Amino acid sequence: MSPDSPDPHEIDLFEVARTLALEAGELIVTAREGIVDVTSTKTSAVDIVTDVDIAAEKHLRRRLAELRPDDAVLGEEGQDTPGTSGVTWVLDPIDGTVNFLYGLPSYSVSVAAVTGCATPEEWTIEAGAVFEGGTRSLWTAARGRGAWLDGVRLQRDPGPGPALSSTLLGTGFQYIAERRALQGALVAKMLPQVRDIRRFGSCALDLCYVAAGRLDAYYEHGLSPWDFPAAVLVAQEAGIRVEGLDGSPPNTTLTLAAPPGTFEALHDALKAAGAAQLWDTP
Repeated sequence: MSPDSPDPHEIDLFEVARTLALEAGELIVTAREGIVDVTSTKTSAVDIVTDVDIAAEKHLRRRLAELRPDDAVLGEEGQDTPGTSGVTWVLDPIDGTVNFLYGLPSYSVSVAAVTGCATPEEWTIEAGAVFEGGTRSLWTAARGRGAWLDGVRLQRDPGPGPALSSTLLGTGFQYIAERRALQGALVAKMLPQVRDIRRFGSCALDLCYVAAGRLDAYYEHGLSPWDFPAAVLVAQEAGIRVEGLDGSPPNTTLTLAAPPGTFEALHDALKAAGAAQLWDTP
């Protein structure tokens, strides 16, 4: 389902994002029925890349070269490709690769179109699509036009939102053991303050779940630029407040998403628990 009456530029980006997420999503779901090989690692020995990650990103890049040849590309598994149009495509061929390897359902494809500088603090997210592998669901959004799950409009209740003590909170962890230990200590401080904490293993799906009310809120330190832009737009267009610390844009240091009425309490609780200092620790 397309946004209502978008201008031609926006609907073009929206339709391309939607099409590519569906194509790459079906590619990885089909590949999961066979044997998946680990081809390399990234930040640590447990931060893996599979042959399907590589194949999915190659497919996305090939299709973008056909559909939007003047656009730039920023992808997780390949070299950055410059462009001349002012649009950059930010690609995560599999968000949740470890889940994918183990046969767990929480993995996704994330495709976003951004304009302006291709960094999270400065870009404007124009369109995005997230394909959920475990359910074959498609989450989509276009800036200023709304967000959808399988064509059904997403809109969180504009009311006050849950109290912090009633908040079901999502988060995630890095693959560097020392950093993960610090993140675990922060979780230990947050756990008594909220309803409970969930860790699904895909940032993009966590943000989409907040958009749909399957989680009340989400935060995570140390994301990569390709992890979150499509899902950030889905959440924002559904009425969710998504920021970093102290009013900064959502970014790789810390991204926090919650209904407007819950956001400040969660933000302040995270700061009191040491969220700002955690990133500064080597």
